[in-house]
Amino acid sequence: MPKITFLPNPDLCPEGVTVEAESGESILEVALRNDIEIDHACEMSCACSTCHCVVRKGFDSLEPSDEQEDDMLDKAWGVEPQSRLSCQARVADEDLVIDVPRYTLNHAKEH
Repeated sequence: MPKITFLPNPDLCPEGVTVEAESGESILEVALRNDIEIDHACEMSCACSTCHCVVRKGFDSLEPSDEQEDDMLDKAWGVEPQSRLSCQARVADEDLVIDVPRYTLNHAKEH
């Protein structure tokens, strides 16, 4: 069973955490199941960039992003070559290390 390590994030998981994932789950689904509340303003429909993450390890194990995801990533804050939308990136069989940027462009967030 693959594992996902979420690097420390002062707002989401200050100490960082490693959790188990099922192949085929999105990174966001794994995070939410483990109480890591990554913003996701569009309810995982690939219509915003609020769930942007950077895959620090295991990026090549993920299926490539499609054109719609790439278009949304163009709107994200702090995009890097290994950036993905966590709602679209599905876990394969390799462990991942994920960095969730501290800032997001979430115009719908109310708190």
